Amino acid sequence: NGPPSGLNGSALRQCARRLAKYGVNLARMHGAVFDKVGEADLKHVARTQEAVAALKAEGIYSHFSIYFPLWMTPTADHPWLKGYNGKTHPFAALMFNPEFQEHYRSWWKALLLTPDALGRRLVDEPAVFGVEIQNEDSFFFWTFNPDQIPAAQMEILETQFGVWLQNKYGSLDSAQLKWGDTRAKRDDFAAGRVGFRPLWNIFNEKTARDRDTAQFLFETQRSFYTDTVKFLRGLGFKGLITASNWATASPEVFGPLERWSYTTGDFIDRHGYFGVTHKGDNAEWSIRNGHTYADRSALRFEASTPGQPKQFVHPAMDITYAGKPQMISETTWNRPNRYRSEAPLYFAAYGALQSSDAIVHFALDGANWSVKPNFFMQPWTLMAPSQIGQFPAAALIYRRGLVKPGDVLAQIDLNTNDLLNLKGTPLPQDANFDELRLKDVPNGNETTPGQRLDPLIHYAGRVEVNFTDTPSKTTLSDLNPLLGRTTKMVRSSTRELALDYEKGLLTINAPEAQGASGNLKAAGEIALADLNLQSGLDNAHLILVSLDGEPIVRSKRMLLQVMSEERATGFATEDVGNGLKKITDIGKDPWQVKKLQGTVTFKAAGGLRIQPLDFNGYPKGDSIRGAELSLAPETIYYLVTRAP
Repeated sequence: NGPPSGLNGSALRQCARRLAKYGVNLARMHGAVFDKVGEADLKHVARTQEAVAALKAEGIYSHFSIYFPLWMTPTADHPWLKGYNGKTHPFAALMFNPEFQEHYRSWWKALLLTPDALGRRLVDEPAVFGVEIQNEDSFFFWTFNPDQIPAAQMEILETQFGVWLQNKYGSLDSAQLKWGDTRAKRDDFAAGRVGFRPLWNIFNEKTARDRDTAQFLFETQRSFYTDTVKFLRGLGFKGLITASNWATASPEVFGPLERWSYTTGDFIDRHGYFGVTHKGDNAEWSIRNGHTYADRSALRFEASTPGQPKQFVHPAMDITYAGKPQMISETTWNRPNRYRSEAPLYFAAYGALQSSDAIVHFALDGANWSVKPNFFMQPWTLMAPSQIGQFPAAALIYRRGLVKPGDVLAQIDLNTNDLLNLKGTPLPQDANFDELRLKDVPNGNETTPGQRLDPLIHYAGRVEVNFTDTPSKTTLSDLNPLLGRTTKMVRSSTRELALDYEKGLLTINAPEAQGASGNLKAAGEIALADLNLQSGLDNAHLILVSLDGEPIVRSKRMLLQVMSEERATGFATEDVGNGLKKITDIGKDPWQVKKLQGTVTFKAAGGLRIQPLDFNGYPKGDSIRGAELSLAPETIYYLVTRAP
C-alpha cells in the first residue's frame, strides 16, 4: 500500500525505483479523491496521475482504493448526507442512499476521465491494474448498527426493506403473519418502514424475519456492486474491479454471504492482520511510551493473549471462491513484535502454495528506512529491514512460483438457498479456532453437517468454494498424512513446505528455493535437498533462491538472503507480568538488526563463488569460495554463482 502521501517529483520516482528493486510489482493507492464535503478534488487526482506514471516507469501496476467510510464525517448541515453530526462516519450508507451514490460516481469520473497535462486519462492507462468499489464496509459487519446510523439514513433503508417485503409477500401484513411476534424497535409498518434486528440476533436466532433480513441486505449489497461495476464499465474502464474486502460479524454465517456478494466483480479481496496484545492510548494506530504488548509467533500459532491455547487462524489462510482470483490487499504483522520478521517468507511460501493471486503488504507510510516516518510511530511501517528488506527472495518465491501450488484438498459447494437461510459454511475464513475445538473436525475424508474443517488444511494445499443451486456438499481429501496434530507438524501436499508449529519452524525445500524460517536454534542442523543450515538464533530466516530459472543443484546464479529481527535504536521495555512488556522508550532511527549468525553448507559446491552484498545489493568485500559459508553478522544478501 503506497506510495506515501506527499511524495512528488524526484522523491516519488526514487520511491518507485526502490520498490521495484526490492521486488514490488503492484501498489494499492489507498486514499480519498474527494474533499471534506465529499466533492471531487482535482488536486488529489493530479497526485494520483503522477504516482501512476512514476510506478509505471518502474514496471509497477497501480490499484485504486478511493472510498473508506472513516474518511468522511458529514456535518449536521450536509446537503446530501442527512442526520450526521460531524463526528460519525457514514457506514453502509453508500450501498442504499441514491444521492450519495451519485456523488460517489462523480469521484470515479474525476479520477478516471480527467486528462493530465499530456492529455492522458487513467481510464485508458493499462498500468492501472484495478479499482476497488469500497474499503472495509458491509451490511454484515458490526458497524451496521441501527442505533448508530442516523434515523434519516435508516428511514431510506427501512423504506426499501418495506417495498422488498411487499413484493415478496404482497403486503406488510402478510410479512408480519409469516414472522410471528419477532419485532425490531424501529418498525413503523404503518409508514411502510421495517426495522432491522441486531446482527447478533440474526446469525444466532435465524428466525423467519432474520432470514428475510439477511436476504434483503445481501441483495441490496450485491445490487450496489453490480450497478457500480456496470457504471465503471460504462466509463470505459477495462481493468479489474473488486467489490470490497471486509470481515463480518459471523465468519461462519455471514462470511460466505459477504464473499458471494463480491462475485459480481472480477476478483475477491479481503484484509487481515496478525496482531498482538497491544494496549494503551490510541494503541489501535500508534506505538507510544507506556504501552504494553506481548510478542507473538505465527509459526507457533500463538494466541494474541499470552498463555492461551494456540489459535489456528491467520490472514495467510486463503480460499478460492467461485473460481475467481483472490487478493489480500491489506496485511502485515503489526509491531511491536519481535517475530514480525516471520512475515515476508510466510506470506510468500503459503501464498504460492494456495495460489493466492495478490498479496499487498500494509503500509508504506514512509519512503526511507525510518522507524517513525510520520509524527507518530505506526504499527504497520513497511519500510523496515524485516519487511521490505526480505522482499527480494520472497518476491521471487511468490511471483515466479518457486513453491508449487498445492493440491485442491477440499471442494466446498455451498447451496445459495442454504446460505440465505443462514446455514453457513464448514470452513469459515478468518474465524478463531483453537486447540479445544479439535474434537469437532472430521477424521479422514468424511464430513457431517455442522462439522468444521481443520483450518490447517490451508498449510497443506488449496481450498475451493463454489456457490451453487445444487445441494451443499464437501469433497474432502484424507488430511491425516499431512496434518500431524500429535506431532504438531503440517506438510504441504507438494512436500515442499513443512511447518513444525511446536518449535515454530518453517522449512522450504523446493528445487529452486530452499531455506528455513523461525526457531533455527531449536532445530539444530537442518538438512535440505541441496544445502544444510545451522544457526544459534531462535528467530532467523535463511533462504536460497535460484535467479536463473534452474534448480539450485545446477543453478549458476542464486540469492542467499538472511534476516533475524529488528528494533529501533534505544527501544527499551520492562516486564510487567503475564507475558506482557511495557515500552519505556519507543526508540529512534536508525533501525537495528540483531547480529546474524550461522552456517550454510552447499552439498554440490564445485565452482561456487559467494559474494557478500550491501543492503542495496552491491558487492561488499571479497568473495568466498568453498562449500561452507559462515554468515557475517551484518550481511543480509549474498550472490552465489557457479562456474560453468
